[in-house]
Amino acid sequence: MLKSASKSISAEKEEIHEENGVLFWVNKSGFPIDDHTWDRMWEHAAKIHPEGPDMVRNIRNKSNLPQIPVPQAPLTFGASLTVQERLKKVQDYMNELQYNHTGTQFYEIRKNRPISGLMESAREMIREALPIKCLEAVILGIFLTNGMMGVERFTLSFKTVFNGHTHRHVVLGISYGGHYGALGMSRRKDLMYKPLEFKSLADLIYDYEHCYKQYWHEVKKVKVGLPIIHDQHSYEVINWKALMVTMNKASKKEIARDLDGHARRMKSLSKSWTSGPYSTLKMLSTAESIKDVQSSFEPAPAKIRRAKSTLCQSPIAVRKKSSSSTVLLDTDYQIRI
Repeated sequence: MLKSASKSISAEKEEIHEENGVLFWVNKSGFPIDDHTWDRMWEHAAKIHPEGPDMVRNIRNKSNLPQIPVPQAPLTFGASLTVQERLKKVQDYMNELQYNHTGTQFYEIRKNRPISGLMESAREMIREALPIKCLEAVILGIFLTNGMMGVERFTLSFKTVFNGHTHRHVVLGISYGGHYGALGMSRRKDLMYKPLEFKSLADLIYDYEHCYKQYWHEVKKVKVGLPIIHDQHSYEVINWKALMVTMNKASKKEIARDLDGHARRMKSLSKSWTSGPYSTLKMLSTAESIKDVQSSFEPAPAKIRRAKSTLCQSPIAVRKKSSSSTVLLDTDYQIRI
């Protein structure tokens, strides 16, 4: 009797004060979830649900529960669909997955991982169909737009300040037929998807800045990456920061000039980084691709004017920086109840 009472008391203490006020970690023992964790989850559900243990018995003892609908990824497109319609289908699919408001990290996304590893994470997102955040949406967007002829993808990262707090957000920029748009996920609808209706990269970024102002966010910096190859098996690393613009320290004319110059460089690099325009073949070896990119960027420092508020980094510098310091995002995978 005393043993059972002490066990129940210790169990209560364990549930209430396991760590930092959290009742318990769902995946503390890893995935798949073990029987002990499942039992604790069902006990917790029974305590907070209006029907109590009856709800648990009705669900756990049923063998013919209805299947939960899973969003279907647009892996193929009809030949008659335009690029704009295909991009909208990709965005609609990500909207069905919903934005991850919980703060939980479901997937391991590292910025310095090769494209092949990131594409495996994208396949996992499609299999699991869990809510995603902005960074995960970028990786999923790359996967679902691979092979779209004439479509160039690059990352757009925003650093904003609101009420003294710094916020970061990233979307997947899209370039097609001389127009720009974006795919992504956010709590705010106007900070994610942008249709292909902007005539320049500067127009796209200024539209995001305008939308941020509606939520009293001040855009401090914008980072623009380089074109992302369409080969999902490539061992290349995504360049996330080829151009960095400090928005509040230069005029709009200077910033637009730098952004338009970077857009022209991206257009030329989109062909030099592959064996042909928009090829889905593997990239050159690392040594060859570095030499190719270096030759493309060599004349830039002497000929291209830049605003004082901007900093343009070559892919070589970015690679050296990424090799010296590993950037790890979404490393805390514990789900809180």
